[in-house]
Amino acid sequence: MPKLRSEFLRVLTERGFVHQCTDAEGLDARAADGTITAYVGYDCTADSLHVGHLLSIMMLRWLQQTGHRPIVLMGGGTTKVGDPSGRDETRQLLSEAQIDANMASIKASFERFLTFGSGPTDAIMVNNADWLDSLAYIPFLRDFGRHFSVNRMLSFDSVKLRLEREHALSFLEFNYMILQAYDFLELARRHDCVLQMGGSDQWGNIVNGVDLARRIDQRELFGLTCPLITMSSGAKMGKTAQGAVWLNGDRLSPYDYWQYWRNTEDADVGRFLKLFADLPLDEIARLERLEGAEINEAKKILATAATALLHGRAAADAAAQTARETFEHGQAGTDLPTIEMARAELEQGPAAFALFCRSGLTASNGEARRLIKGGGARINDAPVSDEARSLSTDDINAEGYIKLSAGKKRHALVRIV
Repeated sequence: MPKLRSEFLRVLTERGFVHQCTDAEGLDARAADGTITAYVGYDCTADSLHVGHLLSIMMLRWLQQTGHRPIVLMGGGTTKVGDPSGRDETRQLLSEAQIDANMASIKASFERFLTFGSGPTDAIMVNNADWLDSLAYIPFLRDFGRHFSVNRMLSFDSVKLRLEREHALSFLEFNYMILQAYDFLELARRHDCVLQMGGSDQWGNIVNGVDLARRIDQRELFGLTCPLITMSSGAKMGKTAQGAVWLNGDRLSPYDYWQYWRNTEDADVGRFLKLFADLPLDEIARLERLEGAEINEAKKILATAATALLHGRAAADAAAQTARETFEHGQAGTDLPTIEMARAELEQGPAAFALFCRSGLTASNGEARRLIKGGGARINDAPVSDEARSLSTDDINAEGYIKLSAGKKRHALVRIV
């Protein structure tokens, strides 16, 4: 591929965002010659996005940072259908009230990464229910469905893998790729959007949109996907023993989010700095060269930079300070995850394993018991060896709390009220 002319594609390529592109040279020329508009779609299947969505959000951020216009497409309509991509089973159908509530909850995440407004490069947020909800079924099939080959649709991974594994694929889900393609056409018509971006699992859906616009409007549109990010160990990114790494602060505290990035595997630090922070590449190159214990400093920089993007600089600095107090100075940082317990309840002698679960350090009582049995549980920094250990007022320290620890890096406080 010739030298890239556009800053947009050059930045995305240098930082490792580019997996596939329908026409890289054509897109590069369009982006070099003027402002382009691009979108990413997000269905409202939960009340928070998670770290798996972060790569595409960063793509929108870099799009805007390099002088172009982002569209955040909220899937108020497509969520009613359910995207089969990357799924072995049908998604649970949500009510319109649930979808609306989820949409309202996840909108705030984007405001940290993008500047919204009415300027030529300001981001806008639109809802595909605005056009999908009013479609008439028969006219839609006649006007748009006839451009889709069932043979070709069956060849896309989102469909083929489900069929190969003999898992049910509903006719409702089978329509999803047609609706996503239609979204692209509508955004092209309404907002002169020329590019759809997304994860590599969306490639078939994106290509359908490019083809549909060419067939119906003779428009030249483009598709760009980012790679599926896995850890060097092979584990899927964004999954922990406690579940998904949520972006909403009420689902995962800024401190726990900071800790997630702090625990990045050594081999992934440089790659994740390029993808999930906006530090200069020469600074990232310096950090990549660190070895031994020094790599931990790079991990802290990654954690603080990533947390600052999502939760703001003050929250990121507070999380870093709490980590220093907890791990380097042996104190209990004030920003640690905290639960409250009435003194009367503590006097009844609650089981220690139940508190580990209640504090979020384990996902279940059974996991808490296994943690204790394996020697990974501590109360006020003292090892817990008895699965039947109960807590009492004797466990309250001078500051009025009880410190729980799961391993060396995860802690929580029980504050007595």
